[in-house]
Amino acid sequence: MASMQNSTFETQVPTEYLIARVTQIHSSICKLESLRPSKQVNALFTQLVNLCILPSAIDISTIPQETQTMRQNLILLCGRAEGLLELEFATFLTKVPNPMDNLDLFPYYGNYVKLANLEHTILVQNGVVQPKRLAFVGSGPMPLTSFVLATEHLKYTSFDNFDIDESANNVAREIVSTNVDLEKRMKFRTCDILDVKEELKEYDCVFLAALVGMDKDLKVKIISHIRHYMKEGGFLLVRSAHGARAFLYPVVEEEDFSGFEVLSIFHPSDDVVNSVVLVRKPVF
Repeated sequence: MASMQNSTFETQVPTEYLIARVTQIHSSICKLESLRPSKQVNALFTQLVNLCILPSAIDISTIPQETQTMRQNLILLCGRAEGLLELEFATFLTKVPNPMDNLDLFPYYGNYVKLANLEHTILVQNGVVQPKRLAFVGSGPMPLTSFVLATEHLKYTSFDNFDIDESANNVAREIVSTNVDLEKRMKFRTCDILDVKEELKEYDCVFLAALVGMDKDLKVKIISHIRHYMKEGGFLLVRSAHGARAFLYPVVEEEDFSGFEVLSIFHPSDDVVNSVVLVRKPVF
């Protein structure tokens, strides 16, 4: 057993090296003229992701303030680059026949499938088998999670996708319009989730994308808002990040779910980037 532990320890990326490399990549990203997909942009973000999914013992809460500031900026840059990549690819899909048959051309499609499969497994393990209505907050132009869940797992569920960006929703709508079944079950709403109130009671389950609420205060405010208005016994699934993956996405801690019952916290150790937290609003 000791030798196994030692070999694990030896393969971990040292924290100092990790921070130095991430800082270096952040500096290169800051020098880019644009975050739109290109060989250079794709190469830098691929390097960053590949680095951050390596085993490491980094505790993000203990890194120096200067590194925290860099991390916050890097998360914003990752979010913008991800949005531009999705928009470009989703726009391309609207121009090909049967776009739903070509989702696997998206560079990170396999990752989304793994994450959606994982999230579905966690839901089923906690008694969420075929929810009637599901809300996905922060769906973007390329709502792959909704697509995978709707076509592979939740074939009778209605999906309402919420995004603050009308242009993202327009592209997503166009993709869905090519599929008769999905067009019946999938809607797109352009609004700030903080403006959605009583309607939240209609959902059996709400998904919160990793990039909704980019700073801690806003994330907690959104979680609290959803809890206030969602129905008793309803489920909220939140994407988070753990360890070095926290250089890519915001972190949500267990204490951020005040008033919820925490059912499951899962931190991946493979090439899936996001952690998954499932909570339920208690029934009083």
